[in-house]
Amino acid sequence: MKQYMLSVHHDPDFYEADAPEMSPEEMQAMYQGVAAFNEEAIAAGAMVFGGGLMPPDTATVVRTENGEMLLTDGPYAETKEFLGGFWVFKCEDLDAALEWARKAADALQGGPIEVRPLQEEVD
Repeated sequence: MKQYMLSVHHDPDFYEADAPEMSPEEMQAMYQGVAAFNEEAIAAGAMVFGGGLMPPDTATVVRTENGEMLLTDGPYAETKEFLGGFWVFKCEDLDAALEWARKAADALQGGPIEVRPLQEEVD
């Protein structure tokens, strides 16, 4: 059975101080929707693992040059969207993964979900 990553994307404005905030009711509805989605996916045996990520400004990028470790604070790249979280699912095929992604997007009140197959393990 193939595994797919369903990744949650956010606009950087999501964390800006002057960004329009969700009301407590809207935020609670989203949390409840995601919790229900997670429960359904676990009960179906489809979810392998999932989790949210802290904002990009908490990132540390690690590189090496001539064997020396180089650290950079902040995101790897400045982009108009960033990875906010992800799930790994076991699915029969892409169509099944896309159906789970539709449910995830509904749970997140329409947020974009990218679906990508994980590389097959090489024996």
